[in-house]
Amino acid sequence: MTVKARGAHAADQPIVAIDIARRAPGPRDVQIEIAYCGICHSDLHTVRGEWAGTLYPCVPGHEIVGEVSAVGNEVEGFKLGDIVGVGCIVGSCKQCSACDEGLEQYCERGMVGTYNGATADAPGHTLGGYSQRIVVDRDFVVHVRHPREQLAAVAPLLCAGITTYSPLRHWKVGPGSKVGIVGIGGLGHMGVKIAHAMGAHVVAFTTSESKRQAAHELGADEVVISRDAAQMKAHRGSFDFILNTVAASHDLDAYTSLLKRDGTLCLVGVPEHAHPSPYVGNLIFKRRAIAGSMIGGIAETQEMLDFCAQHGIVADIEMICADDIETAYERMLKSDVKYRFVIDAATM
Repeated sequence: MTVKARGAHAADQPIVAIDIARRAPGPRDVQIEIAYCGICHSDLHTVRGEWAGTLYPCVPGHEIVGEVSAVGNEVEGFKLGDIVGVGCIVGSCKQCSACDEGLEQYCERGMVGTYNGATADAPGHTLGGYSQRIVVDRDFVVHVRHPREQLAAVAPLLCAGITTYSPLRHWKVGPGSKVGIVGIGGLGHMGVKIAHAMGAHVVAFTTSESKRQAAHELGADEVVISRDAAQMKAHRGSFDFILNTVAASHDLDAYTSLLKRDGTLCLVGVPEHAHPSPYVGNLIFKRRAIAGSMIGGIAETQEMLDFCAQHGIVADIEMICADDIETAYERMLKSDVKYRFVIDAATM
């Protein structure tokens, strides 16, 4: 089946309208008519060849919400008309210890990404959600239980939402926790909302005084301007957990020094250039840790979506039509979006 999509034919070429083929649903497949697809910074890095290994044509998109239009005869739990989501993963080995524990994102043989992952389907690699339709193995599809009028704003939860929910859940954030969220962007704004809903005392860190009010409106109890040494010093040794969403190289010591004994600084952004080497003394003398986290498994993604539906959490978005993706990329590079672009797939 041929469907309309948006993709690029080379790293130095723009996103354009293209026709792509989708397989007919097999026994284990769910066919989804895409309604909305969020735009992630990873899309831009991949399509422009800024990360090694991009395969072309490249159709990005891994924040997908749509309606089930067909299911295979071995599919249980999904039926025609269901509203569902697809995130960053559409396959894994299902045999390694990570997959056995529901941690498909850490599959020891390598997860299959929703785009640019190896597949038997033409053209030999997966094509993502900047398209009208997608066909996905049932094990990598999740239910969306938000009201229909919120579905566009649900799409970014499939990446930005789970990327922040997973570490907050893993490090047991909840009532009594003092949690920092570094960066108030596509990821950070979700981190503030989710940590607040988990019952934590949330402190937002930003370099911009102009974001103070917005951070409070998202659910931050306090806002710290990270360039202000006095404000930073006032919080020294007081955090249980800090989630750092910033994807630019910066000094991590400024944040490790804010942790309590046994506190953890978790990184979810991958900088273009390495962070300066942290001062080990900050870690040794308080048994502090610097850790990392990557999206979440399928069961945890479902848990996140249900948590967000229960608490009325969605992303703050700006809707665009398919022809405006390149403009959105340029604006995203300038941080000119609050806080996530979402493509209306009806404009494909």
